[in-house]
Amino acid sequence: MAHRIYANELETLHECVETCNFCLESCLEEQDVKMMVDCIRLDRECAAACAFLAEAMTRDSAFVPELAQACAVICKACAQECGKHQHEHCQECARVCNECASMCDRLAS
Repeated sequence: MAHRIYANELETLHECVETCNFCLESCLEEQDVKMMVDCIRLDRECAAACAFLAEAMTRDSAFVPELAQACAVICKACAQECGKHQHEHCQECARVCNECASMCDRLAS
């Protein structure tokens, strides 16, 4: 059963989805939302990529390495953008995205 094999990885991916979604919603509440547009977009992309990878893993897809590679790229981009902002939710998102990117890099290799 793939979900047991990938239990830790699925937990990491789900944490990233939740954190990105929280960051996205929190960014929408910031005073200067226009300054947060890139962060919001990358949060959305990252959450979607992580959710798709998690779904593929539970199906034991043959494309997990390739999807993980793409997910790592997106997580790194999201972490970089979130890291530019001093908001607590952005800093937490950057940390979680970096952890997820590292995990995805391991899956891809």
